Amino acid sequence: MSDERCCSGSGGVLLAFLAGGLVGAGLALLYTPVSGHEARERIGGLAGDLRKKSEDWTGDVKQKVEKFIDEERSVIKSAYEAGREAMAKEKARFENVNPE
Repeated sequence: MSDERCCSGSGGVLLAFLAGGLVGAGLALLYTPVSGHEARERIGGLAGDLRKKSEDWTGDVKQKVEKFIDEERSVIKSAYEAGREAMAKEKARFENVNPE
């Protein structure tokens, strides 16, 4: 049961993939025989690349979420209006059938 909730959906899979990539990159930097200065430069470059990619990814996600919300808002609004129209028709029909 708990296995189904772990990493479900594309967001969880993407997060697991990114976490694995970061761990692998960190281990590669630790075990590569280079000087400390060069290792720090590599880590700084990797952090900068990761920051840029995450900013691009979050921008894309934000746009997709905003688009989804706008689409769903219009669907909900049209359903609400259809419900109000149906209620008004039924109310009018009921009032015409049962005159007092």
